[in-house]
Amino acid sequence: MFLKPDYNLKRIYDINLEELRNSGIKALLFDLDSTIMASKSGVYSEEMLNWLNKVRKDFFIAVVSNNKNEKYIEKVKKISDFPLLFKAAKPDTKHVKEFLNTYNINISDCVLVGDRPLTDVLCGKRLGCKTILVDSITADTETKLVRFVRKLERLSIRH
Repeated sequence: MFLKPDYNLKRIYDINLEELRNSGIKALLFDLDSTIMASKSGVYSEEMLNWLNKVRKDFFIAVVSNNKNEKYIEKVKKISDFPLLFKAAKPDTKHVKEFLNTYNINISDCVLVGDRPLTDVLCGKRLGCKTILVDSITADTETKLVRFVRKLERLSIRH
């Protein structure tokens, strides 16, 4: 199976917010680990918080994560002042659809942003929204094994 994200970017900061806004996008749903937060860290970088605050001036923002670890979830909830969906079970769409309905967000007005083709991009494609694939925010410090697995997974992407 081949997936084609609508945008395939090196860094999350490369997202063209003006282009999204001009195309009618009203909501950005972000994967958490390795997309807007170093994996399992439970901490946003100052740069990321500043960028998210810029984004939320023009868009509804939320996190959609598959994470199930209760201690980690509580840690993230304490430092996040935007909606969060954990245990999303991506690429399944059921929980994400329910979440969007809760906030009266139309799927066609959303972009799903993440670092994994087989969870994030596939979920967005199954939902029917735009997708943005970004490299892990910790790509420069990940182990060789993690980078190898990421490269294998990205073989599913059609350029």
